[in-house]
Amino acid sequence: MTVDAELPAGIPGIDVPRLAAWLAEALPGAGRITAVDLIAGGRSNLTYRIELAGGRSIVLRRPPLGHVLPTAHDMAREHRVLSALSEYGEAGDRLRVPVPRPLAFCAGEDVLGARFYIMEYVQGRVLRTAEDAADVTPEQAGLISERLAEALAAIHLVDVTAAGLADFGRPEGYMARQLRRWGQQWQRSNEAIAATGTTRDLPEYDRLVNRLAERVPADGPVGLVHGDFRLDNALTRLEPAPEIAAIVDWEMSTLGDPLSDLGLTLTYWAQESDEQADRLPVGATVTATPGFHTRQEFAERYAGLTGFDLSQLDFYVAFACFKLAVILEGIHARFLQGATVGEGFAQIGDSVPVLLDRAHRILDSRSPW
Repeated sequence: MTVDAELPAGIPGIDVPRLAAWLAEALPGAGRITAVDLIAGGRSNLTYRIELAGGRSIVLRRPPLGHVLPTAHDMAREHRVLSALSEYGEAGDRLRVPVPRPLAFCAGEDVLGARFYIMEYVQGRVLRTAEDAADVTPEQAGLISERLAEALAAIHLVDVTAAGLADFGRPEGYMARQLRRWGQQWQRSNEAIAATGTTRDLPEYDRLVNRLAERVPADGPVGLVHGDFRLDNALTRLEPAPEIAAIVDWEMSTLGDPLSDLGLTLTYWAQESDEQADRLPVGATVTATPGFHTRQEFAERYAGLTGFDLSQLDFYVAFACFKLAVILEGIHARFLQGATVGEGFAQIGDSVPVLLDRAHRILDSRSPW
């Protein structure tokens, strides 16, 4: 495989000649690389669109640069779950989870300095802001909400044994273990921040951890968990009818409590009645525009599809605020190290205290809305 001489040499996270040599063996006959573009919006793993001679496009996923939390950004897990779901959805009358088809996996770090994988390019739109959906009618927005709830339900109703994912995680004690795990990630990120000479005083974090520990629910239904399910981690098509073309960003997927996914989706989900102070620089604010479901309507649609009990949903939404605060603290640490790629990182750290405060208010009111 050859590389166009006009390609820029300084593509963060990509060594084009090494990648071209690897692709020549991994995807024989794919043709030469004609362009590599960082797909905007990713604040965790890095996602690139690679254009090949003949007009074909493929997508490359690799871990971020700089400070990386242990157990996060596992390319092998992400590749495995995409492979399993691609095959699972083609069998019989099973509910299909829309995912891109993986094409090749690089287990070594000698090509790009980290493990990565290649998947098919799926045509679709990322709906994140009102501007992204300027041509989306209220009727279409309502149908997108429906399709997204159906996609989340389909993930949680996957027969993990039939999909070959029975050993994909340890669901017993999942929520208690998640609380410990994310607490450890918080500590590591704080140490990385301190190493940059910056200090953070967030006393509401410790109080929130204690409150969540007191409310951890007993083990409930077990299912495949996406780990970061939200509208802008989906590719949407409007024609001939609104549909979810693919769910992406499976880096935190595992087996566990499905309601942890729903809680995180609702944490990201903006609606018109939200105070400005509660708006986050992550997630899809487009859901606050006319036609999209409210958080309550989305949850009720999901419950109707799965039959799951949502009586403790306030805990799961508060926990999701905690988890997202930890994730954003890790991104903030990478930003302070100068290791982020792309735009939109400067204000990420400001969202952490907002999320901690939101979690306390949810626990105080016992309402997830």
